[in-house]
Amino acid sequence: MSSEHYDLIVIGAGSAARDGANKAAKEHGAKVALIERERWGGSCPNVACTPTKAYLVAADLAHDINTLANKLGIQVGPATTNLAKVRARKETLKKPQAKWVEDLEAAGFDTYAGTASFVDPQTVRVGDAALTADKILIATGSRTAVPPVEGIEEIDWLDHVTALDLEELPESLLVVGAGAVGLEFGQAFVRFGSQVTLVDALDQIAPQSDHHAAMELREALEDEGIQIILGSFVQKVADRDGRHIATIVPREGGMEQEVEFDRLLLASGRRPNIEALNLAAAGVETYKLGIVVDERMRTNVPGIWAAGDVNGQAQFTPVAQYQARIAVEDMYRPGEGPAADYTVLPAAIFTDPELAGVGLTAMEAEEQGFECETVVHPLKYVRRASYIDAKHGLYKIVFDRRSRRVLGLHVVSRGASDIVQGLSIALRLGVTVDELANAHHVFPTFGEGVKAAAEQARVTVPA
Repeated sequence: MSSEHYDLIVIGAGSAARDGANKAAKEHGAKVALIERERWGGSCPNVACTPTKAYLVAADLAHDINTLANKLGIQVGPATTNLAKVRARKETLKKPQAKWVEDLEAAGFDTYAGTASFVDPQTVRVGDAALTADKILIATGSRTAVPPVEGIEEIDWLDHVTALDLEELPESLLVVGAGAVGLEFGQAFVRFGSQVTLVDALDQIAPQSDHHAAMELREALEDEGIQIILGSFVQKVADRDGRHIATIVPREGGMEQEVEFDRLLLASGRRPNIEALNLAAAGVETYKLGIVVDERMRTNVPGIWAAGDVNGQAQFTPVAQYQARIAVEDMYRPGEGPAADYTVLPAAIFTDPELAGVGLTAMEAEEQGFECETVVHPLKYVRRASYIDAKHGLYKIVFDRRSRRVLGLHVVSRGASDIVQGLSIALRLGVTVDELANAHHVFPTFGEGVKAAAEQARVTVPA
């Protein structure tokens, strides 16, 4: 068995792994090894962010042609989706695996294809090689969690990876999970032409979002014909007369119902990729959501850090990159670099309309002891919305009654992700609701709805 010593071993090759490796090499001259067992580049460019959004763009265009073109005086026939061509287009946006390896090696990294497993806290085995380092970053990501559904092992279920390889449109799609993945895929496929049913055990879609904003999005999706069943779970799936049947049971008890489906999409959670790592050999502590880390991504074992989905803290691509940079900073300036701070973390669900938020929901603000107030401005009163006949959407501001400081901003609109991202720095700097009301704005934009909401605070909750 060959052996090689490195300054840093990075297990994984996704967003966290590559950002960490780049920072260590460029800023600290580190000799870095990257180990990857499945896909170089990780999920985001290969099977998640990039390809998924390519599908959403296609679905939105088909929907706009069918709902808006005639109203706007544009004469076209009904838009139908050729899923094989959508898939082919998506494939052109991806970097080939061989090119990933070529680029990583050109950047000065040594790459190892295979499954990494710890021998001890400083040694990792991959294939016939034993690699050693004083610093190790675990960035192995996560995968689709399979819920405990009776008969699920007999179903050729889909997830966000395999759904993007379909070339024939399912007649009907049952989506388990009403978070970002389930909502985005559910809307895309209903716009492609499938019948879609969404099931979630919780009582709200987009459960991390403001309840008012989530309800607004739910109404928009139901208007498109998506059946949404909340507070319920899929108990079992079975074949009957050549059709798949799901038995759906209310969480609190009550009448069960059956739903026929052609294909089943799992979108109800993630599992950390830790089983093959042999973490016990290194003594690394884990919990239900992944590897236990502190605010600088340190595990309980000196010299080992974990960043990205594998630590289960906040599963977003930009957060994975953020965490990796914090980890590397801590490797070379122990305890001196910044600690992770998620208090002003913008996030978005890329449905149409988009649902985006930053800061606290009203419920979170109250739980944290704030005397909070909220103001809401409906999207339909924003001039730009009239051009596309947008009926569902809102701008909601959560603010502290005494200081007037904005605690949270929640937007349901086209372009909501850009609106919220642009204002997230304002929240970090302590912007007040009155400063938002006094700000200049561009007309006509979707973003002006934030100012309109803020102006209401002067009347309903004057300073």
